[in-house]
Amino acid sequence: MDDAGGDLLATAGLGDGWEAALAPAAPALRELEAFLRAEPAFLPPAPALLRAFSLPLADVRVLIVGQDPYPTPGDAVGLSFAVAPGRPLPRSLRNIARELKEDTGEELTSGDLTHWHAQGVMLLNRVLSVAPGEPGSHRGRGWEHVTMLAIESLATRGGPLVAVLWGNDARALAPAFAGVARVESAHPSPLSASRGFFGSRPFSRVNAALEAQGATPVRWGTPR
Repeated sequence: MDDAGGDLLATAGLGDGWEAALAPAAPALRELEAFLRAEPAFLPPAPALLRAFSLPLADVRVLIVGQDPYPTPGDAVGLSFAVAPGRPLPRSLRNIARELKEDTGEELTSGDLTHWHAQGVMLLNRVLSVAPGEPGSHRGRGWEHVTMLAIESLATRGGPLVAVLWGNDARALAPAFAGVARVESAHPSPLSASRGFFGSRPFSRVNAALEAQGATPVRWGTPR
């Protein structure tokens, strides 16, 4: 994990605490570096691959676990579920915005979730890259080992912390969060949102869990 010039996965942008936490993943990161250099194209752009980790480990209060980046060029920004400012909201994010409005009355008018990140909400996909137009194409390449280390580091660190697990893949991680407050439901994708995501009130539940731990609630709506 040396920060050599030109490295795709250089660690200089990591927030405090993450370089040590991810040190055991150094071999996997080297393999991922070689894999990505051989790919004709991948998303998000290289500088955003580890963007979720720009938040210092000690500052993470909420962890929202996603699957892999959006495969549509121009959408993926290195934060799960978020898109670049000005981009149309993908269907899952539209459902998230709908549930937020019904849950707390707040409005998500942009897919730019930087304001969540700035408040200590870590938006972490299990897989941090994807081939354009090919969802799931970089699964099994080593990212899962890297992000599992992050999950274990947060769970070991302790609170205040709330884990948000949407969908079966994320909910399978529940054993790693023993003793950590969790908010679980179906995934917000169009295929499953009506089977348990809508009406699950995740945002108010997260804030209630934070307040129970003595932490400040998150302001979810897009800042005006």
